[in-house]
Amino acid sequence: MENLNSQNNRTAVILCGGKGTRLGDIGKKIPKTLVKIQGKEILWFIISSLLKNNFQNIILPLGYKSEKIKKFIKKQFKKKINNIKLVNTGTNTNIGKRISLILPHIKSDNFVLMNGDAIFNLNLKSILSKHIKDRSFVTFLIGTITNPYGTIGVKKNKVIDFKRNLVYESINVRNYSNYKAYSYSGISILNTNFLKQKKKIISKSKNFEQDLYPLIIKKNKVNLFKIRSIWHSVDNIKDIISVNSNKQDKQKYLKLKKLKKNLKEHEY
Repeated sequence: MENLNSQNNRTAVILCGGKGTRLGDIGKKIPKTLVKIQGKEILWFIISSLLKNNFQNIILPLGYKSEKIKKFIKKQFKKKINNIKLVNTGTNTNIGKRISLILPHIKSDNFVLMNGDAIFNLNLKSILSKHIKDRSFVTFLIGTITNPYGTIGVKKNKVIDFKRNLVYESINVRNYSNYKAYSYSGISILNTNFLKQKKKIISKSKNFEQDLYPLIIKKNKVNLFKIRSIWHSVDNIKDIISVNSNKQDKQKYLKLKKLKKNLKEHEY
């Protein structure tokens, strides 16, 4: 069993090779993970959070505008450059292929896999320890989602309100009884050996998550972790504006401002 206390066993993979096509002109100039939120790049938030959680092995499968990411890492994290592995995986490579290419660099039995477009404030070392202790093959981190459409509130068959931007944790699905669907945060903890066994499937997959996760869920132990702290995904320009403007989303703005200050106190 993997040593729970070994810092050397804390490995994270940040997927940051995408083109960020939904970001318009911004995505044409820089990769999505280098978009600035309150004056700091998304990747700065992610790596700083990982280092604060004592992750000593951070792997970045690079693709679109990889040179900009390399330059950023060398400038911002020069004191921790030996802990960050930059792997060129091709500009037009799909996610499954990217992961298969970096598998040889993962030395731990389990690792954290995350998208490079979300800011979070999580006790990842604690979540990883529980995953290892439970001998899980995958632990999915699930978050809340803000519904941008209008919703009609009902209690006891009576309409009680109308709201926009309602935050929900899970949804009921039509024609499915006793079934709840949660929103995947893009962060999971995976068993390395299982992925290595499925390397051929992963490398040829057009949709990594859809092809791999059902295989794991069907035959192996799976855990869920509900995110109660900060998690903000940056998918489009509206997401950027909402946390860069105190007027747009004051609560998120203030939370990320506090997180930024906290991480700067631990800058590397």
